[in-house]
Formats: sequence, C-alpha cells, structure tokens
Amino acid sequence: MTVTLHVCTTCRAGLPVAEGEKTPGTRLLAALALHQDLPPDLRVVGVACLSACDNGCAVALTGPGRWSYVYGRLSPDDAPDILAGARAYAAAPDGLSPWRERPMIFRKQSLARIPPMES
Repeated sequence: MTVTLHVCTTCRAGLPVAEGEKTPGTRLLAALALHQDLPPDLRVVGVACLSACDNGCAVALTGPGRWSYVYGRLSPDDAPDILAGARAYAAAPDGLSPWRERPMIFRKQSLARIPPMES
C-alpha cells in the first residue's frame, strides 16, 4: 500500500524570500528528490500549504488506514532523516513505527498525529 510524504512548498521557514528565489519548502522538496533509494511504496509530492507556517518547513505522512503525522522545523539538510522516517512509516502497517526507531527529528519535531479516517 502506497504512503505519501507531502512537502509544503510554500513554507518560508520564517524567512523573507526575495522575488524569484525558491522557498525553503521548495528547496526541501528538491533535496528529497535527489535521493534515488526511495521504497516503491513511498511517493513524495509537493503541496501548496500545510498550515504550519509558524513551524516551517513542514511535511506530512499519510496513507490509507494509517495514522497521519505532520512534522515541522525541517530544512533541506534533514532530507536523509526525513526519508528514514518515511521508510519506517511505510513499513508500519498502521503508520505507528516504534518511537525509538524514528529519527530524532521525528521524535522531537512532531506537530500533529491524526487518527486514520474511518471507512
């Protein structure tokens, strides 16, 4: 079952962005795209806004029948840890990977955990 890592491309991470410059969220998406070792059941997509503006850059992990998570205060440098956390999420049938097996940024920078939608 495919899970999705949503990356807020409008996140400015609390910084002014000059016209024509890429936002920190767009740079985070580009950093994640550089990694070729994504599992086949994980897709990475950019989204316009995750409404976590005070906590940007932000990402969300979602999947059918799984808990969803929103993480913030991220940067392009965090791409390897974000992908490690996304792999662990994809491997957990309900999205609840063991806390101690999550990357530190996922332990410390979680903004929300949302229950699965009822079918």
